[in-house]
Amino acid sequence: MLQALGVVKVATAEQLRQLVLAGTADAQTVRNACKDLRGEGLVESVGSSSRPGKSGQPVTQQLWNLTTAGLAAAAAELDRPVREMGGTAREAAKAGAAHALRVTDTIDAFCQTPPLPTKPIARRSRTPATTGTAAPTASAPEASGAVVRVRPQGLGLLRGWETEVALPVVGTFATPGKGSLRSDAVLRAPEDGMPVLFVEVDNHTEPPVTVAKKVERYRRFFQRTVKDHRGHDAALWSTLWDDSGRGGYPPVALVFTKAVGPKAMENRMREVGRLAHPHWHGQWQDFSSGEKKDGYRNYTGTIPLLATTLSLLAAKGPHGPVWWRYGHDTWQTLNHALDNPDDIRAYRARDGERRAARETRDAEWERQRQEQLAELERQAREAAARVPDPVCGQCQGPLNGDPYSLDPREDWDEEEVPPADGQHCPDCRVELARRPKSRIGRMMRRVTDAPG
Repeated sequence: MLQALGVVKVATAEQLRQLVLAGTADAQTVRNACKDLRGEGLVESVGSSSRPGKSGQPVTQQLWNLTTAGLAAAAAELDRPVREMGGTAREAAKAGAAHALRVTDTIDAFCQTPPLPTKPIARRSRTPATTGTAAPTASAPEASGAVVRVRPQGLGLLRGWETEVALPVVGTFATPGKGSLRSDAVLRAPEDGMPVLFVEVDNHTEPPVTVAKKVERYRRFFQRTVKDHRGHDAALWSTLWDDSGRGGYPPVALVFTKAVGPKAMENRMREVGRLAHPHWHGQWQDFSSGEKKDGYRNYTGTIPLLATTLSLLAAKGPHGPVWWRYGHDTWQTLNHALDNPDDIRAYRARDGERRAARETRDAEWERQRQEQLAELERQAREAAARVPDPVCGQCQGPLNGDPYSLDPREDWDEEEVPPADGQHCPDCRVELARRPKSRIGRMMRRVTDAPG
């Protein structure tokens, strides 16, 4: 009980039952526990709220909040410094705590505490019992015959939540300056892959422009930097919370709690998104080539802004398709809503596909070119095989024969071989070149060549 009130600050007995003892048949066990804690000076009830009863008539409910001593005890339960616990919410409880109760409902819808079976517990008594052991004040659902409602999967643990968290646009976390804001609730759930999630609860008590201004202040807070231990700039928010690695700033979830018609709810959601457009909408990076349009959206410096309704969140849980990510076009699960399907990863994937297609196409063209060259070479060889080798017009030997093959006894210089004339082989060209050109020379040649 102390842990729950340390987180939500103010709640009804039924809300506390849903948060910590969802398996009990009714809220009487929680009421008795709160009365015992009140006797110890740890909690108090200084206000009340009303809700519609089964007959439609309003039913008054006590509100429970921590005392100063209870706040210190809750800090020990949560293992947090007292200075980080905030206040006791006493004044809010006196005023009915309308907004705080919706925040508590929202945290419960996120947690979806499983309704585990419980055993009857005897209430502590501050006076001696007169007859035996005190009777149990509540029974387990199995004993009373109540049907245990199965709840959807929750996100994070109750101790992972903080409420009314200061986010200084100027100043410090301890003393935020003018223009700063307080987040309704902040969740840390690294065990569920959610390093940090900021939650704003909207009761339709403020105009859309005021809600959009809160988104602007979130962005201003996320933009603040401080010097780290190495003297480098670091985001102020990252000194308290871990980065998700998704790019951009931490996500902010808007939970709309008022029960209005679907059209009115849609109009309000859209109007908030329109007014906050510069803070969630990524910048388009164009990498078009000719008529082919392509590129990606850069979400650096933007807020992943989500929206849902309390009724959807409570009914289907935070992992259900209850999230509308501004910039997306359908209701999605949380993981899909936080994803950026049109960012640089998608562009790189498309570019890789195009590059692979080009490489495949170029490889096919090269294969076809090599096949064509091979075919031309084959045809040339076949054509050459059909044409007879040319012969010398004088000796009828090969036209391109070895100039020394016919008469190896001759000692010829390579320079003596006349150039090819297309009619005679090298031997004959040499022979013809050595023949005398004059009549006397020819006669002398016949004399010298004559036998004996």
